[in-house]
Amino acid sequence: MTPKVIYQDSEILVIDKPSGWITNWANTTGSQPVVEDWIAKNYQLPIFNFQEFRHGIVHRLDKETSGLLLIAKTKESFENLQRQFKERIIEKRYMALVHGRLKQSFGLIDASVGRLPWRRDRFGVLPNGREATTGYKVIKYIDIKNEKFTLLELKPKTGRTHQIRIHLKHIGHPIVGDEFYAGRKTARQDRKWCGRLFLHAGYIKFVHPKTLNVLEINSDLPQDLNDILQKLS
Repeated sequence: MTPKVIYQDSEILVIDKPSGWITNWANTTGSQPVVEDWIAKNYQLPIFNFQEFRHGIVHRLDKETSGLLLIAKTKESFENLQRQFKERIIEKRYMALVHGRLKQSFGLIDASVGRLPWRRDRFGVLPNGREATTGYKVIKYIDIKNEKFTLLELKPKTGRTHQIRIHLKHIGHPIVGDEFYAGRKTARQDRKWCGRLFLHAGYIKFVHPKTLNVLEINSDLPQDLNDILQKLS
């Protein structure tokens, strides 16, 4: 499966990233599929003249997270969209299946996050970390055998690395299939019936950098995650 173009014009490109694709190229990516490589292979964009702009990729999604990625075609659009992220003008929403039943149907998780000093490849809630807030809304509860799950819509107000995953672990409801933050035993059991992290970036809203029109773009839950919900139901 390759990225799917959802929207494009002379200034921007919005794609639906499949799970399993790394967003940005690095020395460690090896032969794994990388969105940045895919863009370079399939497009010749003005922004390619500026190496520091990562082939126009404005933000990131984790490897196993599917969903919408915003890509600028020009240097001016890249800088405009980055400013919108910095000023929190851009709105993103995610869908996640988490362990347990949240008591409140909606709420806000406010906990600063940062890189763990004792485990540099992991992040967590730290008192001296960077400010991070995530809003959530319960979509539905799922009870099966002796286990309970909650399907959530999540609205991160900040964009810290692994923020949603860390915040949900922090409140005791880790995302299904999260090998970093759900705990080794739980993740191993999850992977028997859910082959990847159950997290999808399904909505983005932003101001077009050239026309100044407000754009809202949606991406349906992918087939693999939909199939899991059907089986649980």
